[in-house]
Order: sequence, then C-alpha cells, then structure tokens
Amino acid sequence: MSKSIQKGREVVRIEAQAIAALEAKIDERFEEAIDLIYQSTGRVVVTGIGKSGLIARKIVATMNSTGTAAIFLHPSDAVHGDLGMVRKEDVVVCISKSGDTEEIRELMPMFRRIGVKVISMVGNLNSHLAKQGDVVLDVSVKEEACPHDLAPTASTTATLAMGDALAIALLDRRGFTREDFAMFHPGGNLGKRLYLKVEEMMVMGRNIPIVPETVPLSEAIMEMTSKRLGATCVVNDAGALLGIVTDGDLRRLLQKTTDVSGLVARDAMTVDPKTIRKELLAAVALEEMESFNITQLVVVDDEHRPVGMVHLHDLVKAGLGGEAVG
Repeated sequence: MSKSIQKGREVVRIEAQAIAALEAKIDERFEEAIDLIYQSTGRVVVTGIGKSGLIARKIVATMNSTGTAAIFLHPSDAVHGDLGMVRKEDVVVCISKSGDTEEIRELMPMFRRIGVKVISMVGNLNSHLAKQGDVVLDVSVKEEACPHDLAPTASTTATLAMGDALAIALLDRRGFTREDFAMFHPGGNLGKRLYLKVEEMMVMGRNIPIVPETVPLSEAIMEMTSKRLGATCVVNDAGALLGIVTDGDLRRLLQKTTDVSGLVARDAMTVDPKTIRKELLAAVALEEMESFNITQLVVVDDEHRPVGMVHLHDLVKAGLGGEAVG
C-alpha cells in the first residue's frame, strides 16, 4: 500500500472518530440550543472567521433549506456596520475552534448590548467564547488530521456535523415535511418530484388523442400519428374510457394479421388501461409507467372520461428522472 493511500485513510479515520465522539456531546446543552432557536421569533445569525466562517455559511444554507431562517454574519463586516442586521429576537451562533478569536471576542459585548442570545460552538470549553455564551456546544476533537495540528480538519468536520444536527433536530421539531422541502427547492429534481402535479404535465383539450370505439382502425392510427403520443384513447358513446391503442398494440396485431381493413378501434385496444388522476404528483405517474413498462397514462375524471394524457418522455425531460422504455 502506498504512503498516499495510507495517509488518506488515516485522515478519514481521524475525522470519523471525531464525529463518533461528537455523539456523546449531544446532551442537555444541545436541547437548550434547540429550545432557544425554536422559541425565538427571529432568525439564526451564524458567525465565524476563516475556516469556521466557511462552515458557518454551510450551516446557514442547511438551515434555510430545512425550515429555519438563517443568515451569515462576517465578524469583520459586523464591526463596520453589518451588526445592524442583528435583532434582539434573533439567536446568534458563534463558531470558533479556539474560542478566543479576536474578531469574535470583539463581537460578544455588542451582542450583549443588543440583548441577543448566543450559542457558542467551540473547541475549547475554557475559552472566552465558552464562558460568554448562553449555551455552549462542545465541538472539540482529540486530534486534527493535519500532522502539524495547524490546518483545521477534524475540527471543522465535527463542527459541520454539529450544525447539521441542529438543523435536522429543528426540522423534526417544526414537523418540516417533504412537501415543505420541495417548496424551497422548486428548481431542483427533488423539488419537481415532490411538487409537480400530473395536471401540469399532461396534454389537454384537442391535443388528447381520442377516438370512438367503432371508428375504423385506420382512422385511429391517423389520430395517433397526428397527436404524436404513441397512443390514442378509445371511448364509448358517453365519452368514458374503454381502452387504449398503443404502438405496441398495433405491432402485436400485425403479427397476427396484415389485413386491418375491416377492423375498428376496439379490435386493437387494450381494455381497462392504466389511468391516473390529474391532482396526483407527476412522480407517481412516472413510477406507474416504469412499474408497468408503459410510456403513457390516460388522465381521467370522476366519470372515467379522458381529460388528459401524460407521456414518459415529457416527465423525463422535465427532470423527474427515469428512462424511456420501448
């Protein structure tokens, strides 16, 4: 085994041990921090300098996407006017490995004047920041992965994990749902899977391929060709869905006979095809298609009349995932 592989594995081991040790530190103080944030009417203001500042930004992003409003405050900018963004109803999370960072020390008296509560996330429980915080979260580590104990590695990993623990515990406390998450992520594939409805993806009105059951099969084929969905609905006199004729149905029919001159639509249709309601999620339609190896679903109303058709390719193009079937 090469030295590089050994060193890489050592780093992963050290950081994994740091996170494992963090579990025991999720205690009553953690609960106090959750209570402070949950009961506040303001935002979570997260601050830190250097590598801690980078971790702070990530924690802010995670909180915002999971239902807890948060902002990042750069310590240097804070003393030059940005402190004005902090309100008494907010909760401040100060991150520092040493707990004695000069910029953070300068901010503490200002936070006290504002009257904001402070959660100290520190690697040194004897530090100034630890002594000044209303709640102290211990993110100390036994050792850094850096052999010179200079570059924050295991410590930033542990701090990030603690931030994730706060965000997800708050998510649970708020009852934040998959649908809530989708609302905050409408542009992503996950958001689309959780938010996009069938009615937003289906073809409607004159674009729906529909033929009566007694129409000559040749006309049904023309309807399929003109609407370009690879299928046509077959309905009775009341407009209720009886079946569907697909490209696959036609191929199977032609394997039995090449003379279709006397056939009508009902002779080639699949009876009682899979259907879906327009108010359901488009992701449900996709799962149905993939489960039954079909490329379209008829959307029906309470009277089982076709009100739309949704095609697999359109769902895939919309970013819902999945692969087309033949």
